[in-house]
Amino acid sequence: MSLVKKPTTGMKDITPKEMAIRDYVLEEIRKTYTKFGFCHIETPCVEHIENLSSKQGGENEKLIFKILKRGEKLDLSSRSEADLVDSGLRYDLTVPLARYYSNNEANLPKPFKALQMGNVWRADRPQKGRFRQFMQCDIDIIGEPTNLAEIELCMATTTLLSSLGFNGYKVRINDRRILKAMADYSGFNVENYDEIYIILDKMDKIGLDGVKEELIGAGYDEGAVKKYVGLFDSLSASDKPLDTLQGLVNEFDEGGIENLKEIFAGLSGVLSASAELVFDPTLVRGMSYYTGTIFEIEMNELNCSVAGGGRYDKMIGRFTGRDECACGFSIGFERIITIMLEKDMAVPGQIKKEAFLIEKGIEGERLGEIIKAAQEKRANGNIVLLARMNKNKKFQKQQLMEDGYTDFTDFYKDPLKN
Repeated sequence: MSLVKKPTTGMKDITPKEMAIRDYVLEEIRKTYTKFGFCHIETPCVEHIENLSSKQGGENEKLIFKILKRGEKLDLSSRSEADLVDSGLRYDLTVPLARYYSNNEANLPKPFKALQMGNVWRADRPQKGRFRQFMQCDIDIIGEPTNLAEIELCMATTTLLSSLGFNGYKVRINDRRILKAMADYSGFNVENYDEIYIILDKMDKIGLDGVKEELIGAGYDEGAVKKYVGLFDSLSASDKPLDTLQGLVNEFDEGGIENLKEIFAGLSGVLSASAELVFDPTLVRGMSYYTGTIFEIEMNELNCSVAGGGRYDKMIGRFTGRDECACGFSIGFERIITIMLEKDMAVPGQIKKEAFLIEKGIEGERLGEIIKAAQEKRANGNIVLLARMNKNKKFQKQQLMEDGYTDFTDFYKDPLKN
């Protein structure tokens, strides 16, 4: 059987050029987030299967890479998945963080501000910009019950995007309690909320009329659908949508509207000039573990989301039996890298790279002198590559220039050529 050169479907090899950008972005993430008091932690890539399948990960639970039991524990004659599988590759960093906090709570400060950067895996259908293995970068605040957590998360994430050179993005924000209040006001039954949210989440693709048609087509009362759609019409026509919404659904709201008003007030005048903060009543976020504020950041020029998150106050309680307030924001690391590569963005502050090209046949003593000269330059902080000179030196230098080398020194065995 012949070996396969290409990576497994949905995964990729990373070139030196892309790796340089990834390293730069990861370092910028560390520098920026630590300024906001976030502590860098790490969790294993393998999690207990019961944690991953706890009905908190939404559609991602259908995409778990499951791992078979090992050794004598594995009984291939069994037809039950529970007898075959006891763990899986993590599909996000939030569930592992909840387990981490539950296991280490006694030794952690409160509130606890965590930074995680690591690969996750989803058995998804691969497409441009979407892989089965990809890097996630999350910041989370555990133990802060007020919306100071949301404000800090938005500040840190927008500061990071600005430091990476991005301009013109929109911070869309909503609250799951507002979604519930709007559905209550319209007369929908609580058991149907999840399906209603799924249809609402298609608003950017099918429009308000499309949402109306799909809800009616799904068998919902036409009067309730018209009342629901009318809410969005009223909000789109209002200069102060939160005030308008409060006047309509206040008796059904459980604090979501006032929460957003406070967040808007806290962020007013302190966000980057390139960031626009907007209330978006159509924002849903698919994860079933969100309990309050939800947010996404959308690039204006690309019309795509590059970050998202929200409050999940019930997840840790699944581990400890005691609910603990928690809120997190995750940037789309792979999407940001793709954008930077497509724009051919250069990594700022890169050290000059120099290549010493050495002709074959140079005597040992002369070779030692060249190596010593390279070491002296490296000791002074320079990047120096030692390489044998190819016959096609022009092509060799072209390849090195593509890898960022700008200076070349040629060493020949004939002293007169040097």
